[in-house]
Amino acid sequence: MLAQSIPARDAGDEDIARVHTRAYIELVERETAGLKGPRYLSTGDAVVDATSYRVARRAAGGAIVAVEACVEGKEAVFALVRPPGHHAEPDRGMGFCLFNNVAIAARAYQAAMCHPERSEAKPSAVEGRVLIVDFDYHHGNGTEAVAGNGLSYCSTHAYPAYPGTGTRSYRRGTDVIVNVPVPAEGISTEGFVALWEELLPRVCAAVRPALLVVSAGFDYVAGDGVGDLGVSAEAAVPIAAAIARVAVEHCNGSVAYVLEGGYGIDALTRSIAAIAQVHDAGGATEPAADARAVPRGVWAGMQDSLRIAQGGS
Repeated sequence: MLAQSIPARDAGDEDIARVHTRAYIELVERETAGLKGPRYLSTGDAVVDATSYRVARRAAGGAIVAVEACVEGKEAVFALVRPPGHHAEPDRGMGFCLFNNVAIAARAYQAAMCHPERSEAKPSAVEGRVLIVDFDYHHGNGTEAVAGNGLSYCSTHAYPAYPGTGTRSYRRGTDVIVNVPVPAEGISTEGFVALWEELLPRVCAAVRPALLVVSAGFDYVAGDGVGDLGVSAEAAVPIAAAIARVAVEHCNGSVAYVLEGGYGIDALTRSIAAIAQVHDAGGATEPAADARAVPRGVWAGMQDSLRIAQGGS
């Protein structure tokens, strides 16, 4: 997975406009043009400078390239991009995020699947079904905002940490939004792994995605300066194995990881290397974490969310 590199490209206007309003795209370009130093974007708490618009377009394009490569190769591909994207809403940048990289890549895939000769076309609700999996410390409010039309979303996140969203799960048409809040004071490594080992296959069984896109944020790792759920960096191994299993079962092995948070370099590099090793080895390990390690309230919330995902109320 890390043995080869794929050059990124800039996301085009039509790529970004499947997720963000034209007015917002123009706002980002206008407010970053010619800046002499950093400032806040007018839509919220995202610091920008003169390079931000160009870099954000390249990050979104890198996510698109990762999706294209993973689908073509039926394998796992990791987009090492910044800035992150999962907080970016259709008309607002916030939380370090300008453009929603995972959503832009998912919509580009859907458009190509629906109309291979017309990549600007809008996806339908039944073709190219995608599940975005988000294990970042923070809730991906921006990704939830754009879910629907064949795009489902599944997240664990600290609550009531920033941005204070992601408290309920629901269906949007035939798509699902599954949110499982975790206490901001933390969770054991085994509990965190067990949560994903239980959650992911059941959400995938409900969604039946053709593609997995992972919002891969590692600020859940103990010691992270922006997050920190107290979870060991070694959790990336069994979580990647769980992702690999469902990718093989539902998506011909296709999964695109896109970097989100994670601000400790050692934990970040160890986690990404561990994910690469799992997929290079075939991801064959079976679930091993004890579900009893999941806090009772979190387990109950997950079960309620799964009932909704499976069509209950």
